Amino acid sequence: MASDPALGTDKTRDALRAAHLYYMQDLTMEAIASELHTSRSSISRLLGFARETGLVEIQVKSPADRVSSVQDRILARYGVTAHVVPVPDSTAEVDRLERVAMSAARILGPFFDSNMTMGIAWGSTLSAVSRHLQDKVTHNSQIVQLNGASNARTTGIGYASEIMSRFGKAYGAYVQQFPVPAFFDDPRTKEVLWRERSIRRVLEIQKHMDIALFGLGSAFADVPSHVYVGGYLDDADFEQLAHSDVVGDVATVFYRADGSSEDIPMNARSSGPSLALLSKVSRRVCVVSGRSKLPALRGALAAGVMTDLIIDEATAHSLLEA
Repeated sequence: MASDPALGTDKTRDALRAAHLYYMQDLTMEAIASELHTSRSSISRLLGFARETGLVEIQVKSPADRVSSVQDRILARYGVTAHVVPVPDSTAEVDRLERVAMSAARILGPFFDSNMTMGIAWGSTLSAVSRHLQDKVTHNSQIVQLNGASNARTTGIGYASEIMSRFGKAYGAYVQQFPVPAFFDDPRTKEVLWRERSIRRVLEIQKHMDIALFGLGSAFADVPSHVYVGGYLDDADFEQLAHSDVVGDVATVFYRADGSSEDIPMNARSSGPSLALLSKVSRRVCVVSGRSKLPALRGALAAGVMTDLIIDEATAHSLLEA
């Protein structure tokens, strides 16, 4: 397909964008026409052109548009495979997250199959992704929770369990929950509990994941990260994180702008997997929406925790500006 001269035409670029909005984000043709400032009949013709020329098969293909260029630049700079989701700059942050989550749910499907284990880090982003999953029959597969969800105010079971259950139901996979606190009051309690056979069994499953799926926590996100607003941290914790120059977290494990996570006291109390352990998973999919997540994203890229990045177009462009 790369040798086809039609791939460089304006019509092809428009068809690719329309196809992504229609097939990956479930927008109506009327909504796409409004977004692209054209008529519904024009969108219908573009979608027909996309199908007829093979640009659309099971997935949306985008070999020559500006989104593809951004993906190539992210790969060259960071060594990460980017999946860039077209979203207008004027879109509200909550709607932006929903559109990225919808695309992420569809992109994720081909990554996960029978006889595989996927680790899930709960949070606002993964909650949104879980609402848009498409059913796929798998066998002998499992979903494992990466970090505990309880805190001093709530068990967290309902919140995390709902996310995990949606993934398990969509893929017909066994769900392994992790019934421990998100953060222990005392690191020594964690050390003792980590020696229990029932906990060691979950930790062992985590070590053999085929895929890890996570968002990035940030205290400064426009759409609040659940760990920062859900009662998991108190004033002393926030002060400690600021003193440690923390910019974000993955599965409640915190890191700095340079990607380092060592000597951050909160991590000794966290139930999430270390970034070193996470980096050993063969496919690590990070979902990010909104420019307010850029400090957390840059830190995560410096830490090398992801192989795949699903991100909205505006944030992807901003990432490359620095």
